Formats: sequence, structure tokens, C-alpha cells
Amino acid sequence: MGSEFFIFAVVGFLAQIVDGALGMAYGVVSSTMLLAFGVSPAYASASAHAAEVFTTAASATSHVSHKNVDWKLFWRLAPAGILGGVLGAYVLTSIDGDVLRPYVTAYLTVMGGYILYRAFRQRKSQLEPTAAAIVPLGIVGGFVDAAGGGGWGPVVTSTLVGSGSAPRYVVGTVNTVEFFLTVAISAAFLVSMLTGHWADADGLLDHAMAVAGLIVGGLLAAPFAGYIVRKMPARTLMIIVGCLVIILAGYQTWQLLR
Repeated sequence: MGSEFFIFAVVGFLAQIVDGALGMAYGVVSSTMLLAFGVSPAYASASAHAAEVFTTAASATSHVSHKNVDWKLFWRLAPAGILGGVLGAYVLTSIDGDVLRPYVTAYLTVMGGYILYRAFRQRKSQLEPTAAAIVPLGIVGGFVDAAGGGGWGPVVTSTLVGSGSAPRYVVGTVNTVEFFLTVAISAAFLVSMLTGHWADADGLLDHAMAVAGLIVGGLLAAPFAGYIVRKMPARTLMIIVGCLVIILAGYQTWQLLR
């Protein structure tokens, strides 16, 4: 049990450093590790989101203090993301979330390539995404995050950065919204368990040490997130985001083909 806690503490620390700086990866990395330990998709998503309640709170505080949040974008994105997340949680407790994975993987591969294309070409002035595009993006991102055990950052951050929005404010805003999204998804899993909608949820207690490790490691890393994203040049952030998206998509493709 002690070794499991240590392994997941290291995973949580590294995943949160990446997530806080780039606006993605904590849920995907954490869920992937839990799945590798034999945890079912529903357990993995619920466990990762339980840990994220704590880590996203610390990360959001860091981004707000470093003035990385676009509050206009925040108020458009948050309600849509929460709605999608709650729907995704109920779907996952009824249907296997792996059904969505091939479609998400294809989407991420395209977006990763597009972000790299924009990073290396002559960039025009920053664009502000329209409200009409943000609402469906938030719903889809929240749904994929809950149903797939992670995906809010890869879907939402990659799309907004790919559209030309300033990486610093996209990462800061998406990370801040993620706290409220994670609380909503965790509450939805809890309601599903208490109402009997999720019949075999008692197995969550078997992964308590892994979740504790993710929480401790993530909390140790979260304070550095706001500083890293504020200091890193926009083009460098775009290149790293694009490469990370492609790597995550490639890894998931490899898993699907095995």
C-alpha cells in the first residue's frame, strides 16, 4: 500500500506540473495510470476527479493570483462545462466510456497538428473566440472529461489555443474552470452511488491510497503552475501544447490497437 501511495504521489506531482502549465494532462495521465493498475474506467474517472477537487483548487488559486484568468471567457465556459460533465458522469456509470475514446483520439491528433502549424507560421493578432463556439465546446469538453476519465484540458485548451487565443489566458482560464467542473462531476458520481444508479460503486474504497497519492503529489506541484505559464513565451507554450496533444493521442491510439 505504501509503494502504491508513493507511485501515485510522483504521478500526481508530474501530471499537475504539466496540467497547471499547459492546461491539460492531469486527468488523462492519472486515469491512464489507474487503468494500467487494473481499475475499471468508471472507477478511474471517479478516483481521478476526487483527487482533482483538491489539485484544481490549488492550481486555480495560483492562476488567479498571477492574473492568468480571462473572466469573460470563464463565465461563458464554466456553465457549459459543468452541464457536459454531469451528463458524462451519468453516462459513464451506465455505459462503457471507452466507446468515446477513438473519436476523441482522432480529434486530438488533428488539433495537435493544427496547433503546431500555427506555432511555426507567422502568427496574426490574437483572436477572441465567440460565445456561440464556447458553449458547445464547453459541453463537449465536460462530457468527454467525465466519460473518459480526463479530456477537459486536451479538448478545450487545444481548441482555444488552436483558434488563436492567447495561450497564457487560455491555460489559466481553463484550469480555473476545471475546479468547478471537477466538483460538479464528483458530486454527480456521488449522487449516482447514493441513489443506486451506480450499483457497484463500493469498489472505489479499494483505491483510496492511489487517490491519496494523487492528491498529495498534485498539491505539492500546483503552486508552481501560475508562475510557469506567466513566464513562458506564447510560441513555446503552443509548441509544447501541440506536442503533448499528439503524444497523448498517439498513446491512446496504441492502446486501442493492442
